[in-house]
Amino acid sequence: MKTIIFVLNNKTMSYIISIYFEKRRAKENGKFNIKLRVYNKLNNIKKVRYFTTGIDLTQEEFDTIWINAENKKLRGKNKEILFKLQDIEKRANVVAEQMTVFDFKKFEMKLFRKSSDKNNVQYHFEEVIKENIKRGKIGTAESYKYTLNSFKEFSENEKKCAIDKLTFETITADWLNDYESFMVSKGKSYTTISIYTRTLRVVFNNAIASNDINKEVYPFGLKKAGKYKIPKTKKVKKALTSTQLKVLFNAEVKNENEAKAKAFWFFSYVCNGMNLKDVALLKYSDIKDDKFSYYRAKTFDKTAEKTTITIFLTDFTKQVIADYGNEVKSGFVFSIIDIKDDSLAQYKKIKNFTRYINDHIKRVAKANDLPNDLSTYWARHSFATNSLRKGASMEFISEALNHSDLSVTKNYFAGFEDDAKKEFANSLLDF
Repeated sequence: MKTIIFVLNNKTMSYIISIYFEKRRAKENGKFNIKLRVYNKLNNIKKVRYFTTGIDLTQEEFDTIWINAENKKLRGKNKEILFKLQDIEKRANVVAEQMTVFDFKKFEMKLFRKSSDKNNVQYHFEEVIKENIKRGKIGTAESYKYTLNSFKEFSENEKKCAIDKLTFETITADWLNDYESFMVSKGKSYTTISIYTRTLRVVFNNAIASNDINKEVYPFGLKKAGKYKIPKTKKVKKALTSTQLKVLFNAEVKNENEAKAKAFWFFSYVCNGMNLKDVALLKYSDIKDDKFSYYRAKTFDKTAEKTTITIFLTDFTKQVIADYGNEVKSGFVFSIIDIKDDSLAQYKKIKNFTRYINDHIKRVAKANDLPNDLSTYWARHSFATNSLRKGASMEFISEALNHSDLSVTKNYFAGFEDDAKKEFANSLLDF
């Protein structure tokens, strides 16, 4: 048994770690489970957690092996059990001592993983993936999977290093520059490279924050400092002009699928470029009189202050709800997902619905000489662009888009300002 004392912010925190004989319930073989007991007292609040060691002993065996071990010469199996229990207790102490702020969840995770996991890139990726799945952030978990698969392909095919052997120390600035060249040779865009390397950067930061790796191995930073600089790319803003919006709105459809795709595309557009995931999550209880309010799912977990977005209903949006909304005025407005679905089922259904809408809106676009890559992504940018052209202030658009900062909105409009200037120049002689 060992007592660990920490002093943090002038507060003393005491942890007592010991091997514990759980004698409340015997197993069928008459033995009891041996556990690791961790006692924590902080600000007069006592917490105790027990972690299984995977070892079962009788009271006599426990006394012989653990309690009176110093007085006896153990041999064979008893000696092996003693060493195993001593190793568990020792590792528990090391893990606790390395934690700046003690947390039972992190303690358990670090205690029972392999010693090599702390420096293993794949392990840390999988921990982030599991955490996001647990929180219902399936899309975020998928993005980490895509990133890990990309690094797996490069590491195994180009560097001849199995992904389960890839360590943080291996990923240097040179390694990342080689990865960038590899991605370019495969025809991948710098936007994709930027997304994947920024995701890797998050994993590095997590490992550093957990005291699993030293910050000196961090490979990101300025090139002149010998670090890897993540490519900075300008997003291609895809928006329809006023004329194109009119063409799309008045376009004839060939079937119900195209009619539904067009209805939901313009529902998103009119509702301030509302993401289809938020459309799917919209409930009848969110609607009050001539408006509805919701929290944007994409940014909900990223900000401490939750901002409500309010959308005023128009004759058009009311008609879309009337045409495609559930007859039972409880639960979700649209039948994209079901109230009984878990987060994984919701993710799959929303993804399939988005693919369905995009597939059929592209058919309408092609038949009307509109951009062939038209998708629901365009609805949000079309709302922003045309609001600006109609004289809306940047502050108004920023609030409508639920951006955290005005600078985000300004960056959002990169590429639109030249068109606005051209329109203004051509109108100067329109007396």
